[in-house]
Amino acid sequence: MLAEIADIGCDRRRGGYSRHVFDGAERELRGWFADHAARLGLDTETDRNGNVWAWWGTPGPGAVVTGSHLDSVPGGGAFDGPLGVASALTAVGALRARGGTPARPLAVVVFAEEEGGRFGVPCLGSRLLTGAIDAEAARNLRDPEGVTFAEAARAAGLDPARIGPDPEALGRIGTFVELHVEQGRGLIDLGSPVAVGSTVIAHGRWRFTFTGQGNHAGATPLSDRRDPMLPAAATVAAVRRLAAGVPDARATVGRLVPSPGGTNVIASTVDLWLDARVPGGGTQALVDDITAAARAAAADEGCALTVRQESCSDTVAFDDRLRAELGGLLGGVPELATGAGHDAAILAPHVPSAMLYVRNPTGVSHAPEEHAEPADVERGAAALTDVLEHLCR
Repeated sequence: MLAEIADIGCDRRRGGYSRHVFDGAERELRGWFADHAARLGLDTETDRNGNVWAWWGTPGPGAVVTGSHLDSVPGGGAFDGPLGVASALTAVGALRARGGTPARPLAVVVFAEEEGGRFGVPCLGSRLLTGAIDAEAARNLRDPEGVTFAEAARAAGLDPARIGPDPEALGRIGTFVELHVEQGRGLIDLGSPVAVGSTVIAHGRWRFTFTGQGNHAGATPLSDRRDPMLPAAATVAAVRRLAAGVPDARATVGRLVPSPGGTNVIASTVDLWLDARVPGGGTQALVDDITAAARAAAADEGCALTVRQESCSDTVAFDDRLRAELGGLLGGVPELATGAGHDAAILAPHVPSAMLYVRNPTGVSHAPEEHAEPADVERGAAALTDVLEHLCR
């Protein structure tokens, strides 16, 4: 099924795929999803936050819900997000073929802006659904072109005034299960094509803005400069150095934007985004140490620094009873912890939630080399089918 969308959102410059919420590629994928749902006899609706639901049975409390997302990081792989959606559709088709009607309503959901690739906040659709982000703050998020989330939502046919917590939609979910390609190499070493998720480590994003003095690259002596690129570069190095001193920490600067961005121009500002993830509640302490190093580097260059938290999620442990139940159902498959965030982790404090992972032999994700073997994709879809059939009894 993924072959059907292999040409949608190809990024000729970066490689891989760039599919961002409400852009042309992501909206084309929404149409692909709706077409498949219609062929399966599912009723499709889009909620106030841009999440798409396809229902088998009358929507109502106690529903079994599965799904993932269709957006990507810039230059991402083919499996992150779409594998969970395609597997969910495949599972519903298999259940249809087995005959009968689920005793509980069953839905496949596509969450909006899971990666935060356009507006900077990951899992935005599920955060809005659950009230984990302030609606007004979400409406005012801007993409790199200056378009607000409210403006993009309006162009996609949504009412920006209705963006925000949706207790009715949330209240329908009795159990949520998300299948996702593995983001790491755990399963290749364990010799298993499928695993059940155990925990998601705490993680967040912070924006560092260094402000100096823009000027001419050729006419300004080094001694007269307040160049924000220097403390930004020092901060990148500090991130790696400080994270290396914290057990199992992951800290990354994957995006740095100087303004105005000319080759022969000393930047006036530099924005730098930090992604930090530390098991056991140590994320904020690491960010504090990085911030202190950044402030010292900014002061040395005569620059100012502001730091803004854009998102933050605590460590999430998936429902003990549910993950033990699914592990037993699937023949004792292993459990895996992950450093990657998911919509299931946003829903977990509100409804019993679980994750299924499909083996990724390369261990690479968020890059074009992300991979899953066809046989493992089939095993994952079969496992999800069995899980949904079990939960819908």
